[in-house]
Amino acid sequence: MNNKQQKKSFKEVLIGLNISLRVMRALFMIGVVIILLLVSLLAGIGVGYFTYLVSKSEMPAKTQLMKEINQISEVSTLNYANGNEISTIKSDLVRTRVKNNEISDFVKKAVVSTEDEHFYEHKGWVPKAVFRAILSDMIGLGGTSGGSTLTQQLVKQQILSSETTFKRKVNEILIAKQIEKNFSKKEILTAYLNVSPFGRNSKGENIAGVEEAARGIFDKKALKLSIPQAAFIAGLPQSPIVYSPYDGNGNLKSDGNLRFGLNRQKMVLFNMYRSHYITKKEYEKAKKYDLKQDFIQHQETTKHTEGYLYYTVLQEATDILACELAKKDHLKEADINDKKTYEKYTELAQKKLRYSGLKVTTTIDENIYNTMQNAVYSYGYLLGANVECGNVLMDNATGAVIGFVGGRNYQNNQNNHAFATKRSPGSSIKPLLVYGPGIESGLIGSESRISNYPTKYANGKDIMHVDSKGTDEFVSTKDALSESWNIPAYWVYKTLRSQEDPSLYMKKMGFEIADYNIESLPMGGGAETTVAQQVNGFQTLANGGVYQKKYLIEKITEANGKVIYQHKIKPTSVFSKATASIINDLMREVINSKKTTQFKEFLENNAVSGDWVGKTGTSDDYIDAWLVVSTPKITIGSWSGYDDNRSMGKMSGFTNNSQYLAYLVYAINAANPNILGLEQKFSLDSSVIKSTVNKKTGEKPGKVTVNGKEIETPGESVESFYAKVGAKASTYKFGIGGVDENYKNAWEKILGEEKLKADNAKKKENS
Repeated sequence: MNNKQQKKSFKEVLIGLNISLRVMRALFMIGVVIILLLVSLLAGIGVGYFTYLVSKSEMPAKTQLMKEINQISEVSTLNYANGNEISTIKSDLVRTRVKNNEISDFVKKAVVSTEDEHFYEHKGWVPKAVFRAILSDMIGLGGTSGGSTLTQQLVKQQILSSETTFKRKVNEILIAKQIEKNFSKKEILTAYLNVSPFGRNSKGENIAGVEEAARGIFDKKALKLSIPQAAFIAGLPQSPIVYSPYDGNGNLKSDGNLRFGLNRQKMVLFNMYRSHYITKKEYEKAKKYDLKQDFIQHQETTKHTEGYLYYTVLQEATDILACELAKKDHLKEADINDKKTYEKYTELAQKKLRYSGLKVTTTIDENIYNTMQNAVYSYGYLLGANVECGNVLMDNATGAVIGFVGGRNYQNNQNNHAFATKRSPGSSIKPLLVYGPGIESGLIGSESRISNYPTKYANGKDIMHVDSKGTDEFVSTKDALSESWNIPAYWVYKTLRSQEDPSLYMKKMGFEIADYNIESLPMGGGAETTVAQQVNGFQTLANGGVYQKKYLIEKITEANGKVIYQHKIKPTSVFSKATASIINDLMREVINSKKTTQFKEFLENNAVSGDWVGKTGTSDDYIDAWLVVSTPKITIGSWSGYDDNRSMGKMSGFTNNSQYLAYLVYAINAANPNILGLEQKFSLDSSVIKSTVNKKTGEKPGKVTVNGKEIETPGESVESFYAKVGAKASTYKFGIGGVDENYKNAWEKILGEEKLKADNAKKKENS
């Protein structure tokens, strides 16, 4: 190729390259224009969306803002019925409020230089940072991250949630602007330093607020912090637990884990220097300072003296508050009982109780409660070594718990034997499950005859009463209850179930029994109950058959005095007045006869009178001992036993538990002679039906056919009390339960006794 041809080829290449560059430049400019248009469009959309959300947001008033930004956890209290404090509610967060002039300037400068260097310049937010976040959100590169000033952080901690929705971010900005408009920078910074989390202290407690941080880490007041100390504390809020020098137990972390917080401190020091809050000399000195030597060593957590009362009341208050919060959200009872829902609202209730400054007023009489604790300390030994006990004193008219004993010593045994421990009630269940429903249904009267002949369960096992298989006779209802015979209770319950459902009565009184088909249930077999529940059942009988659910909390009040919960009495009719008064009359004989308990004897020895009614109960092998007694005004119950279900011995109920309860009652009466209502008397209600019956048969006197011969029922008559109908006419099978052979034997005895009486009378006449 010659030179002329080479020059022509080179010129063509240059022309082609020039054209390509022009095309590329044109395309580039078009791309830039398109990008600018898109950015403008997206920015416009973002700003428009921002403006739309602004128009839909309502801003709180200054007074509301003041309350919210300065609101910190307030201590809630549990109180006796008289208003005196039982205890404050323990919180897992320790916080102390301080004024601005009680905080070191070094802390303020450290926080501002690190968390918000333009704090004193902006009006609550930094538009550039926020719109950068908006644009990022619109093109899908992330949500609302960035742009948080100290004021916005305060809003997020105290007013809004920490969720990252765009709407929440807009509200955060607007409220921050409102705060800046109504409060000084000094007020905003002080509030931030009082509410922010600062990790853990040397006791392992979670701390918030600069004062607790200073005390819990350096054992200093916030005002006295040095530059290195102030810088360390100022760095904590970004990641309190990671940067904290202490673990959950309050022990200093290892050097490897301490370095996170110390490195953070050095960054804060640099920020202070960069912002001209400290000189270079101060910066270099502080950076070299060995801060580890200032960390205080592990301290033991303050020991709390809470016991049975504290935890019982707290649990009750938590349950009540959880229900109230759920109802406020329009949930129905079935929804509340759902496990997850219950757990959710329980957690909310616990938080509210710990941090909201509530006042929980109980029904507990301070003097009586303390008297009962002193009594169990003084007389608990009567039960036997290491035998535990539980007691509840309840007002019959309302169901209010006046006092209780959870155990002999909370420090040794935290099981609450009054409200939480469920045990077999033994025969103490008979008035509630057997004889109460039996009288209410009209099945039996007070002098009805019930078989006490030897009887077997369906599996062939003998029904025993301690060591006895029965007495080969029909006994009266009164004797069956006062002697606490098991076979009569079995027959009444079995007969009753063929006519109606006894569970209806028990459920109305709050009892939870899984299986009512168990044959030994009338003796307590297959049932477990707490002392509080058992006392509540007997309260029903003592209150004329009207159940008032047991309760411990009278009301819950907010710090401003607003009542958010007030207990309302909701009576439930379980038994008629007639039935209740008949059962009480029968249970008076249980106490007065002294056949199953020495309670009355021990009371009389201590010069305590009163119209006492009640029932004993002993489970198999003397594992549980029960005694529940009432006056017309109160009901008090006592359970005793070992937590490991060992046998206590044969006299544990008859003597030990009876004597202990008598001494407990004596102590209560000495503390307040009016509390027990000893001057009041039980009486038969006017609706009781009184029937004259034959003492041997429990039925009306009259003709009956025995061995094919019609005779007048022999023997004397007595009065029998009924709730319905009255006594039946005479029949051969006059009793409840028993088999043909039993009735044949019974009539032989009746007629034999009458013949013997007649013979003796004739001999006497002839002599």
